[in-house]
Amino acid sequence: MTSTRPTAGAADASGPIRRPGTVRAVAVLVLVALAALIPLLAPSAALHGTGEAAAPGVGGIALLRAVLFAALCVPAGELFVNRLARALPGAPGAAPPRSWAPYAAAAGLLAALGLASVVSTGNLVPHSLAQVDVGGLYDSRDGKLALVEINAFLVAGLCARSRRPAAQVWPLAAVIVAEALRAHPAPEHNPLLGSGLTLIHLTCAALWTGGLLHVLRTLRRWGPSEAGPALLGLYARVAAVLLAAITATGVWSSLRRMPPHTVLDQLTATAYGRVLLAKVILMAGVALLALWARVRLTRAADPLTACSPARAEVAVLGAVVAVSGLLTALPLPIRW
Repeated sequence: MTSTRPTAGAADASGPIRRPGTVRAVAVLVLVALAALIPLLAPSAALHGTGEAAAPGVGGIALLRAVLFAALCVPAGELFVNRLARALPGAPGAAPPRSWAPYAAAAGLLAALGLASVVSTGNLVPHSLAQVDVGGLYDSRDGKLALVEINAFLVAGLCARSRRPAAQVWPLAAVIVAEALRAHPAPEHNPLLGSGLTLIHLTCAALWTGGLLHVLRTLRRWGPSEAGPALLGLYARVAAVLLAAITATGVWSSLRRMPPHTVLDQLTATAYGRVLLAKVILMAGVALLALWARVRLTRAADPLTACSPARAEVAVLGAVVAVSGLLTALPLPIRW
């Protein structure tokens, strides 16, 4: 299999030197900026006309949670895909792409610190460092969970820089457990069931989103190799299972918060329902892109053309992460 893609720095007789790397970097920055606008600007639209009151600083909190989720996806996906690649017969001997895990851990640490500062002031946005009560974090359940996330991202960053980056799995697991417990406080009906559903949902989502990103980076590093389609196909088979688990746990969790006979009303009448509906639409788009990539992978003359819809899938998944961050910051729906 040969590549027809022009190499970086190639030029034709009538045009300037092409710099695809620069174009990709600019595109990524634009997509990140657009994803960041979702949690910042969407709360007012979601809350309009619902009569619900949002917590102070809901846009900033939603953005911090989106960053935290993204910081969880990147290293989890790298560990997942690197394990798949090692198990793949005939994989190229090239080193894996440079790890983004240390940067993700730093971003996650900053997001966790920001969220902890809000928790320390009684879920109010602090306007100065003097208002942050670090000692008060030890006095509440949410405060202790926030401290767990801070320490977990710190340890994950150290593990990512160590000779045993696979050890990141333990602090990353601690973040997922802390998020699952935080999302379902004790007063909730059957909180352990809710935490279990969130644990599975968040784990599968992190592996799927971060895994696809790292698969594409790995394929680019390998070049036109026969192992590339094999790795993408192996990931696609696992991703199908992950998607099924995400769908099942997401539907179950939503029905726990919105009883079946109220779902249609609350999807349009509550902020939580509106954002949930937007997430469902985005996930439907992701599923169609994944199906398109799968068809190309199995039927196209060049299986690597499946990378085009896969890149679009990563972009939409980034929007899903941003919407998920917003969803956790909005008022919970009313149980009619």
